[in-house]
Amino acid sequence: MHRDRFYTLSASCPDRVGIVARVSGFVAEHRGWILETSLHAEPPEEGEAVGRYFMRIEIKADSLPFHLAEFRERFRPIAEELEMDWSITDSAVKKRVVVLVSKQEHCLYDLLARWQSKELDVEIPCVISNHDTFRGFVEWHGIPFHHVPVTPDNKVSAYAEVRRIVEEVRGDTIVLARYMQVLSPELCAAYPGRIINIHHSFLPSFVGAKPYHQAWTKGVKLIGATCHYVTPELDQGPIIEQDVIRIDHSDSVEDMVRYGKDIEKTVLARGLRYHLEGRVLLHGNKTIVFR
Repeated sequence: MHRDRFYTLSASCPDRVGIVARVSGFVAEHRGWILETSLHAEPPEEGEAVGRYFMRIEIKADSLPFHLAEFRERFRPIAEELEMDWSITDSAVKKRVVVLVSKQEHCLYDLLARWQSKELDVEIPCVISNHDTFRGFVEWHGIPFHHVPVTPDNKVSAYAEVRRIVEEVRGDTIVLARYMQVLSPELCAAYPGRIINIHHSFLPSFVGAKPYHQAWTKGVKLIGATCHYVTPELDQGPIIEQDVIRIDHSDSVEDMVRYGKDIEKTVLARGLRYHLEGRVLLHGNKTIVFR
């Protein structure tokens, strides 16, 4: 990460000759200083005539003679010409991350520790939970805590309240830090590409309660975790990050649970960082991740 303030331009468009020249030429024309560039071309999918091109460019903010609003106005004709889906963000503006949690603490503790140490340089305007378990811990950090119970009978009103809170605090991203409820389709649709979840790698083999016990019984040799975007299809959203660790017959169920918690919190933090830094570009149900 650069110490200087920078803008991050993330974009994708139909592949063609001259995309990089067109974009970098625009930056150079205004004396912009490119700090980092990541590029990737995807081949055409079935039924498509051309593939898709992806780019992420970091530009030193004070090298340009204008601010983001004017950048957007000046760059828009080029983006339209290239049929580009794009966004540009300012490293000086902290993202606002709303955390949802239930009764498992490891991901919440890890995120707040990274936030407190500035490793995760974001604003956390609030934590929302369907249990009151972590109120004291969250409020000790000076973060507002909202208890929104979720039952089979109140899901519509509960998720309407979650959405109201997210809108009220102007949340940019929602992180499910082992939030053990299925979000409503309406809530998923309201924040496409903005809700991040973590789950263990045993899906779909070991569903339901006690997946680590099921995995131990079957002699599983790998434990992993998957960080992904949330969609209405449970645990089927585009994958951001994954990792695994190897185990053997000497590891107990308790060992496996401990290893699983370690890898879940690490993968969630890494996936969140990629998302916040504009390193994740969506391509249908697939992601292009510039690490």
